[in-house]
Amino acid sequence: MEVDVLTLGADKSGAASLNEDIFGLEPRKDILHRYVVWQLAKRQAGTHKTKERGEVAGSTKKIVRQKGSGGARHGNKKAPQFRGGGKAHGPRVRSHAVDLPKKLRKLALRHALSAKQGAGELIIIDEAKLDEAKTSVLATKLKHHGLKSALIMDGTFEDNFARAARNLDGVNVLPVAGANVYDILKHDNLVLTKAAVEGLEARLA
Repeated sequence: MEVDVLTLGADKSGAASLNEDIFGLEPRKDILHRYVVWQLAKRQAGTHKTKERGEVAGSTKKIVRQKGSGGARHGNKKAPQFRGGGKAHGPRVRSHAVDLPKKLRKLALRHALSAKQGAGELIIIDEAKLDEAKTSVLATKLKHHGLKSALIMDGTFEDNFARAARNLDGVNVLPVAGANVYDILKHDNLVLTKAAVEGLEARLA
């Protein structure tokens, strides 16, 4: 599949051929959904914790005799129904991660790239470089592309470009090594350099 390659200022600078098996698939929402659930679940810290009955401070003395009080039978004040007692069935420290096969992860990434290409939200540029680390300069160049929410991917980013993009609201940069479905779908547009296209095709071929 042939697509135009633009400069960072939206001028045409040539053409590039995209692999149909990576950028030309019919996107499947179920595969994309499974990947996003896997990614977000893995990101959760899982450090939530409340004290249960055996962990709160307090006496273990029986607070009222078993029979004859006319009330319910109780053990000690650390029971969940009492103020200051332990939490019943509270959250515990655990991993939220779920399993997702590597082949399915690669397939989901192909579908995410294909979804952007199919929706006309994929832009290929020749390179992501700036002469100076000025946010205003980069903002002007991106404005020519009509970008407000964009993920820019390259093989590796030079310092000037990375620093200039740091203060742009809605614009994020990501090396090819960190390519993932969630970040691709979260932004309205995906901007790939020619080096990023080569890196993704080598990774997903």
